[in-house]
Amino acid sequence: MTTENATPKTVYLKDYEVPSYLAPQVELHFDLYDDHALILNRTHYQKNPLSSSGTLDLAGVPETLVSLAIDGELLGENDYEVTPQGLRLSNLPESFDLEVTTRTEPQNNKTFEGLYLSSAMFSTQCEAEGFRTFTFHPDRPDVMGIFTTTLTADKVKYPVLLANGNLVAEAELDDGRHLARWHDPFRKPSYLFALVAGDLGMVEDSFTTMTGREIAIRVYVDKGDEDKTAHAIDSLKRAMKWDEDTYGREYDLDLFMIVAVADFNMGAMENKGLNIFNSAAVLTRGDTATDADYQRVEGIVAHEYFHNWSGNRVTLRDWFQLSLKEGFTVFRDQSFSADMNGKAVKRIEDVRHLRAAQFVEDGGPMAHPIRPESFIKIDNFYTLTVYEKGAEVVGMMHTLLGAETFRKATDLYFDRHDGQAVTCEDFVLAMEDASGQDLAQFRRWYSQAGTPRIAFEGVYDESNSTYSLTLTQRQLPSPGQKTKEVLHIPIAVGLIDSDGRDLPIRLQGENAPSGTTRVLDLKEESQVFVFEDVSSSCVPSVLRGFSAPCIIDCDIPEDDLLLRLAHDSDGFNRWDAGQTLALTCLKSMVDELHRGSPATTSTEFVEAMGAVFSNRELDCALAAETLILPSESYLGDNMEVVLVDEIHQARCQLRKDMALAHRDILEARYEELADETLKFDAASMGRRRLRNVCLGYLAALADEASINMVAAHYKSANNMTDEIAGFALLTDMDCAHRVEAIESFRDKWAHESLVMNKWFVVQAMSSLPGVLDEIRSLWKSPEFDENNPNKVRSLLSVFAANQLRFHAVDGSGYQFMADKVIEIDGRNPQLAARLVAPLAKWRRFDTGRQEQIKRALQRIVDSQGISDNCFELAKKSLEG
Repeated sequence: MTTENATPKTVYLKDYEVPSYLAPQVELHFDLYDDHALILNRTHYQKNPLSSSGTLDLAGVPETLVSLAIDGELLGENDYEVTPQGLRLSNLPESFDLEVTTRTEPQNNKTFEGLYLSSAMFSTQCEAEGFRTFTFHPDRPDVMGIFTTTLTADKVKYPVLLANGNLVAEAELDDGRHLARWHDPFRKPSYLFALVAGDLGMVEDSFTTMTGREIAIRVYVDKGDEDKTAHAIDSLKRAMKWDEDTYGREYDLDLFMIVAVADFNMGAMENKGLNIFNSAAVLTRGDTATDADYQRVEGIVAHEYFHNWSGNRVTLRDWFQLSLKEGFTVFRDQSFSADMNGKAVKRIEDVRHLRAAQFVEDGGPMAHPIRPESFIKIDNFYTLTVYEKGAEVVGMMHTLLGAETFRKATDLYFDRHDGQAVTCEDFVLAMEDASGQDLAQFRRWYSQAGTPRIAFEGVYDESNSTYSLTLTQRQLPSPGQKTKEVLHIPIAVGLIDSDGRDLPIRLQGENAPSGTTRVLDLKEESQVFVFEDVSSSCVPSVLRGFSAPCIIDCDIPEDDLLLRLAHDSDGFNRWDAGQTLALTCLKSMVDELHRGSPATTSTEFVEAMGAVFSNRELDCALAAETLILPSESYLGDNMEVVLVDEIHQARCQLRKDMALAHRDILEARYEELADETLKFDAASMGRRRLRNVCLGYLAALADEASINMVAAHYKSANNMTDEIAGFALLTDMDCAHRVEAIESFRDKWAHESLVMNKWFVVQAMSSLPGVLDEIRSLWKSPEFDENNPNKVRSLLSVFAANQLRFHAVDGSGYQFMADKVIEIDGRNPQLAARLVAPLAKWRRFDTGRQEQIKRALQRIVDSQGISDNCFELAKKSLEG
């Protein structure tokens, strides 16, 4: 592939200029053949009255150009300028029709960007800049138009022809071909364009909107997968109803379509009316999909549907505003899933992911604000910061305004900007106008990188019955931002007495208590909040519900944490107290091992966890989350230097010590949580989750009885959740059952591609020696496809998360990853770039590992023909 990394072009937010021409009407005609595609793009352009420029820049690939005509007059090569980004036209009339004909070869497109042919199906992925790969267009979000799309193809090979909007015409053509024409009545930017052509199975359903309109729902999948669509359809219908009830948003077209695609770089794409999904984000069945798969499908289906308003009807002005649609929509899908499955557990899952990945991003060389100031490749900014931290910022506004006022603000935002391409500033302004609140200081969250650190200290004054809570904030330097401004941070706080009861809260100066949880506005580096009528000494429960994406950066007494673990009414903070205790215990054990001493397990922590095991009143899903120890990578992220081997040893020892101390209750709970019925409601999934957590602790004993128990669990499983849990435990054991399980799982599921991804994942995560050799072997196995992004991620991304083996002291893991990044980059730069991220944390490791990782990164940077995607990330990682 060609490369631009010798002089990569950096794009800056400050350089934004309005488009010189608008494109209100776009007519596309695709003639699809097995070995090529001919595309006619007839676009009507009008001079933008807000622009003084007389040139029109069209993004595209010059090699694909067949012809170019303005108002029917063909242009010669001297009538346009070829630029690094495409074409430039000058001396144009105020209004004209531009006809562009291009020829592409979708069957040779392995980037899975733009128009490509995969598994005998044509598909597109245009976000962010894929549209320009098969035609010429401004291809920027603020150029919006009404699209009409005509598709022709062989009727036998490609009987299904789909595009955005409503189907308006079908026809039979000569030579066994047929035609379908689609019209989307809503203005959209080019990144939301989509088409699909193939021989697909279809499952149909319908939804009746709040105004009585019947919407046809169609889900297209590979033939034979029709029986795996019921959950996706049910999730969609619940999401449609929830969006009406919660946001007053009704679906606007007559038809909503989902297409499952095996080869897809992302999870899914919200193209207007025609959502294209990674098949892993659609297909579920009890024997092939885990509970986590069911929940993931539910969340992704909802996310893409919610984009119909937060991203499609109101879109973004430029790609720097990406969090405008993604942060808001992630907040919406998280809220939906919380309503469906339980708020506390959903919040824990989201924060666990945020801390494990986004906080790391925020504290490393790739740190950037949720609205970045510059980029080389926008593909590299589809990050956890833009998505997950962006959602947290929206969530903080929800907290500050309250649910009722927040709904008024979103109504104002949608009504004010329907059909427009807008900015993050427009979103915040709607919050201000609806609430009357001044969010000027809060806006700093959009432009400031890094994770704030919060400290607190409380003092009880018995004589005055007051409790004074001092809150402080600080922000560490990050790339390009050495000094930080003070943020506006909403801190939800509760007070718990010595018996574990919540105390009513009345701030000094208020007439009456305001419940047992109060949101405090931290707007200064340090503030003191005084609570009155506090009847006894108490323990503060700070950052309830994780009301802001912050790190608690102060020592909390162990007794306070134990009290909160046992009694905190806030489910999130109850879990967080246990995580803090576990982290403290593990760090102490790691330190002892590093000094060459035996590791000592905290008796108090083990006893506290025993109480959770024994508590049959506690929600099973919440109990399971509480009992899961911090991961090895998260533990490393909370240390000055990542001590790879000691961390693994300490965590394994703590799991074993907990199992030894509570074996009886673990075995009892494992047996009593068994359920022969297979349901996928929140309660059933919670029971399975807790049962498998109990089994995991018992497996840590690694004696004959526990190994046989795990083997029996695997063999008798009647659902994929239990089957994969047993399989993963066996694969991590050096026992005779291991090889048998690997072979039997493969033999049973070789015909199910998505299930085989789990087979790869489990082996890539094994902590046993020799896992890298196994991965090399799996890469060459007949079950693996190096062109399929899901397969590649199931081995490489998972191996990178295997801290013990990826960070082998000899550097073999780093060199293997660099080899694969360079290899994959030649065909799929987006996928390759995602694999660079694990190498960015090199500064956290010892000197020897640092040098090994830096050599791997430098080899990527120096590789001949490396893409701008990988070059940008590898270079920033080295320099950060």
